[in-house]
Amino acid sequence: MTRVIGLISGTSVDGIDAAMVNITGTEGDLQVDWIAGTTYPYPEPLRQKILAVCAGEPMSMAELTELDDAIAQTFAHAALTLQGDNSVELIGSHGQTVYHRPPQTPQLGYSLQLGRGAVIAQLTGIPTITNFRAGDIAAGGQGAPLVPKVDLYLLGDRHHYQCVQNIGGIGNVAFIPPQDPSRSPGSESPQMLGWDTGPGNSLIDLAVQYLTNGEATYDQDGAWAAQGVPCQPLLDHWLHHPFFHEPPPKSTGRELFGWDYFRDCLSDAEPYSLTPEDLLATLTELTVEAIAINYRAFLPVPPSRVLLCGGGSRNGYLKQRLQQRLQEIYGQSVAVLTTDEVGVNADFKEAIAFAVLAYWRQQGIPGNLPECTGAKIPTLLGELHVPIL
Repeated sequence: MTRVIGLISGTSVDGIDAAMVNITGTEGDLQVDWIAGTTYPYPEPLRQKILAVCAGEPMSMAELTELDDAIAQTFAHAALTLQGDNSVELIGSHGQTVYHRPPQTPQLGYSLQLGRGAVIAQLTGIPTITNFRAGDIAAGGQGAPLVPKVDLYLLGDRHHYQCVQNIGGIGNVAFIPPQDPSRSPGSESPQMLGWDTGPGNSLIDLAVQYLTNGEATYDQDGAWAAQGVPCQPLLDHWLHHPFFHEPPPKSTGRELFGWDYFRDCLSDAEPYSLTPEDLLATLTELTVEAIAINYRAFLPVPPSRVLLCGGGSRNGYLKQRLQQRLQEIYGQSVAVLTTDEVGVNADFKEAIAFAVLAYWRQQGIPGNLPECTGAKIPTLLGELHVPIL
């Protein structure tokens, strides 16, 4: 048994999710037991610096170095606070993505996560694995999504075609067909798929911040959007964006669906004189429709259930609209649940996943699925940093 802390701050930049788990087994016999988890908000000045660099604000190398260290220190504090009196053997830290560029033949992709592992290892005294995306990118992959293999072993089911849909700042899906119980450990289903679906909470959160002059950062439970009516002509215009129709493997980030795109959305909305409620309803519908379009176009069969995780899983209005939209496109009911309902904490699933990826790295087990990322081969993910005693 190995006790591991997983750390991640997603594209919403709303804080560091930290999960402490016990892990045993390898792949087919993987067992992850929950101990504790919590979210540590960034100090607001640090959060604003991260958002600024994500939005493309120029920064000197000295400033970038300071930001890298500040993020690492905050991640280390989160790990130590969660650890308490427990003995932890390993940390898996995703870090904070500030730039992501998908591969374009013949150019490899590029993805930059700040929060360097050497600092975390030194401050915590715990071996730390970071920079998970680089190995997949070096193998020709997108470097994303990296969680589907973990989803396969934690959430695979004998009876259901499932979509595990993460709705963070960006949405991503893992499609898991029914799992044959006779499957040997370590063998993946040939139909396993995964990719980024487009904006998750990113545009909704930006709209809330814009409409409240920064006094609020998200639409709690979707209550504000639920009061509005989506503008269908505007939605149809937004859905012409080529990313939604690009076949997998594919990945994206704030570079595509961030402040610049949101400003374009505001400009597009001006002729319609939308109320704040209508704008939020339309942006929420964009997230829903992006998921639905991707499912209809790229899944081999309709899912019998969708398992939501990430911050968007707590948006009741979004969840309701997704269930209705999937029923419309498939002509049959599709159960939309959260991963909580099948035994995996929906708020911390991504943090749990990076704990598992770190554990697999330590065990010498490849963490990527080439059918999801587009990599040419399965490969080890992450770089190990050992504290200097």
